[in-house]
Amino acid sequence: MTHSIERARTAMMRRTRRSRNAAALAAPIALATLAFFAPAAAQSASDAPVAAALLPKDLSPWGMFLSADIFVKAVMIILVSASLITWTVALAKAIELVAGSRKLRGQIGVVERSTTIAEAVAGLAGGGALEAAAREAQAEMRLSAGLDASGLKERVASRLERAEAHAGRCMARATGLLATIGATAPFVGLFGTVWGVMNSFIGISKQHATNLAVVAPGIAEALLATALGLFAAIPAVVIYNLLARAIAAHRAQYADGAAAILRLASRDLDRARSAPATLVRARSAAE
Repeated sequence: MTHSIERARTAMMRRTRRSRNAAALAAPIALATLAFFAPAAAQSASDAPVAAALLPKDLSPWGMFLSADIFVKAVMIILVSASLITWTVALAKAIELVAGSRKLRGQIGVVERSTTIAEAVAGLAGGGALEAAAREAQAEMRLSAGLDASGLKERVASRLERAEAHAGRCMARATGLLATIGATAPFVGLFGTVWGVMNSFIGISKQHATNLAVVAPGIAEALLATALGLFAAIPAVVIYNLLARAIAAHRAQYADGAAAILRLASRDLDRARSAPATLVRARSAAE
């Protein structure tokens, strides 16, 4: 019994010494760990108020615009203005094309029902572009009176071709703006993006910190400029392609009307040629 008690005491003393030795070894390790992480913790603690002060309260598109650099603001305003111009041109040209095509259909019907150039000009009075083509043909026939008629058709066709080209140019006005916006808006947005990223790096150098609050405003402005560039460019390209096809169809319709006018001029020319022969035959019959 006595030996058992002594053995238990000896084991307890050994465990106590081991616990003391472990505590003695753990203390330096804990101090070293604390010394290693203390500066980083202190830096984080000191950066927390800075982060709270620098982080914008509003990261909505309007808030990012208000907090943006003046140069990035100018880029955003240019891109928004370009987008407004795109939709304004699209609406105006769509109305113009629909109204022009409807008017051309009516004018072509008038020309096809006419029997002479003079009758077509009278029927197209106040009618628009196709009236100008009919007047051009009538003017050329008047100027060519008394001349050899062999080249009259070519001269009338030349005038009608120039009238068609003029009508096409009038209908295509302002579409060049869409091509310009579609080609340049992404690069303008990219320029604003580069400027925003530069501002982010400048903020890092001034604050001597890589905290997200220092980088976030500039990156947000940069991304917004990129988004606005795409928002202006993509509709401009799509609308330009749609308008180009619609204008080509309008020019083809105008060409149909010009061809009908040329046929009237040819008939008038043939009538003028056959009139003297008819008169001669009538005189011969009378004699």
